[in-house]
Amino acid sequence: MPRELTDLHIHVGGAVAPHILWSIAHEQGFKLPVASYWEFKELVSARPGKVKSLEEYLAVLHTWTEKIQSSPQAIERSVYEVIGKEYRSSRVDLIELRFNPMKRNVGGQRDLDHIIHAALRGMDRAVLEYGVRAGLIFCLAREFPLELNEILVDKAARYRRRGVVGIDLAGTEKNAVELDPKEVARYRELFRRARAAGLRTTVHTGETHGTGAEGVRAVVEQLEPERIGHGIRAAQDQRVMDLLRERGVVLEICPSSNLATRAVASLEELKEILQRFWERGVRFTINTDGPYLLDTSMRREVAMLHDGLVLAQEQIEQTFRWAREATFIPAEPA
Repeated sequence: MPRELTDLHIHVGGAVAPHILWSIAHEQGFKLPVASYWEFKELVSARPGKVKSLEEYLAVLHTWTEKIQSSPQAIERSVYEVIGKEYRSSRVDLIELRFNPMKRNVGGQRDLDHIIHAALRGMDRAVLEYGVRAGLIFCLAREFPLELNEILVDKAARYRRRGVVGIDLAGTEKNAVELDPKEVARYRELFRRARAAGLRTTVHTGETHGTGAEGVRAVVEQLEPERIGHGIRAAQDQRVMDLLRERGVVLEICPSSNLATRAVASLEELKEILQRFWERGVRFTINTDGPYLLDTSMRREVAMLHDGLVLAQEQIEQTFRWAREATFIPAEPA
């Protein structure tokens, strides 16, 4: 295993330790439906076996963790704590954190720029203390009207030189904009605008059985992202895998997350998927997605893949080399 690790797909909403969330909630006078810390810890968990689908996983994220993080002070502490914890627990020294600032401003009651500045302060402090490299990705939301996502892209562009490195499109694919003829042209233009502003692009797709490999194809052809979050359903179609390879699109694989949401039924199925990618020349990386929500860490993800014979040691090491090549974080000046 490499001494220093990389995590390109980790959501702030799923990465803050329960005791930190508990502390933030009490500090802000947040009304909780449980009385004890142990009940709260169970409330904000989406470990494998507890949730049965992506929708149930996202419900934990949206109902509790994102709401608790909805203030400048809360998001600053959250970002700071995530980066420090990932370095201390797994020696992750290159990390891209993603979140949706609009899901932290209480429906517009708090100023969006204050939320963003606070997240950047938390990141700056952690980078200074731990000597790591970090960047923020803003998640657009499939359930948002285009106008709100346009604002998020404009904010990402505004703060690009401060540490916002890219945009993502996240949420369930039941109403995927990239499959909707009425929406696809507008989102294609939005992604073009983001790239023109110097932002890098990734999209959540192929995470569930919903749109399958065709959803991955639609994203690659219509939105042209550099990376894809999850993308495991692409393994169902050789032509889609060839498209990924030819376009140089890198997949952000999140093993424990896919097991928890039943996107894959077992490590055996995950092994079959990853080996297909390997044999077809599709590059992929290993990521945590939501380490505390899923009760995992980068070291645990690697150990699970190695000990479960999902990937050989040399394959694991290659995924981290690919991650270093695919990062959106600019290289440090020589």
